[in-house]
Amino acid sequence: MENFENDKYKRAKKRVDEIKGFYIHLTVYIVVNTFIIINIAVRTGSLWHWGHFITPFFWGIGLLFHASHTFRYNPLFGKGWEERQIRKFMDEDKKEIDKFK
Repeated sequence: MENFENDKYKRAKKRVDEIKGFYIHLTVYIVVNTFIIINIAVRTGSLWHWGHFITPFFWGIGLLFHASHTFRYNPLFGKGWEERQIRKFMDEDKKEIDKFK
């Protein structure tokens, strides 16, 4: 019983660390990209320059993947997809076994 509680604690701690890591990543993203945008705006004299959006855009894609992993959100391979695939492979295995009966 004690081992089970220890495992639960380790899983919960890992989950909290993942969430904390995401929020650190988000904070760094905001701070660094704010600095980059201000720097480009000061050097170009324009607030709307195409260079403002390159780093935030591509880094933002990475941040979205990090958020998706952290918060267990996957629209392409969600729980329904998993269940369908499991059933499909179980059915295929059953058909293979039935061939030899």
